Amino acid sequence: MSESAKSRRRGAELVNAIHEAAIDELNEVGIGRLTMEGIARRSGAAKTSLYRRWPDTHALLIEALRERMPQETPSPGADDLRGDLIAALQLLCDWMMTPAARAVSAIVAGSGAHPEFTKRVFEEVFEAKGSRFTLTVLRHYADRGEIDPERVTPVVADIGEALVFKFSMDRFAMPAESDLAAIVDEAILPALGLGR
Repeated sequence: MSESAKSRRRGAELVNAIHEAAIDELNEVGIGRLTMEGIARRSGAAKTSLYRRWPDTHALLIEALRERMPQETPSPGADDLRGDLIAALQLLCDWMMTPAARAVSAIVAGSGAHPEFTKRVFEEVFEAKGSRFTLTVLRHYADRGEIDPERVTPVVADIGEALVFKFSMDRFAMPAESDLAAIVDEAILPALGLGR
C-alpha cells in the first residue's frame, strides 16, 4: 500500500489496519518483543494515534483478537442441533487457519512469561464471545428445552473443540466435514444423552 493510501485511511478502516498489523507483528516477533512502534510501522499509522486509543500493546491485541473471534449463531428455531454443532465446529476449523488463531497460540505458548495477559485474553476474548465454539449452541438448545441443561457440563462443552484440536495435531490437517459430523454423532450427541 502506498504511503498516501495509508495516510488517507480513517475510522474503521484505520482501526482494522492497526488490528491486522498488531496480530501480524505478534506472529512475527512474539509477545515479548511486541511494541507500539512495530505496530505503528507495520500499519503505517502514527504511534501517537495508537497511544490515543490504546494504553499498551496488550489492550490493542485484546481488542484486535476480540474483533476477529467468531461466534456461532444457532438456528433461531432450535430445530437442527446436529447441524448447528457441525457448523460451530466448522467455524472453529476456519478460525484456526487465521492469523488471529496463530496469535492466540503464541500468547498461550508464552503464558508462563505473561500469565496475567493470557488470563485477560481468555476472559476478554473467549468468554466475551461465548467461551467455547459449541457452548453457545448447547446453551441455546438447553434454554429452549431441547436438551437437558444438566448435561451441558464443562466437559461436554469442551468435547468438540478438544477433538478438533486432537485431530489437527495428529494429522497435521483440519478435519473434513465428515470428521466433524463424526465428532458430533459419536461424542457430543451421546454425551448429551441423544442418539443420531
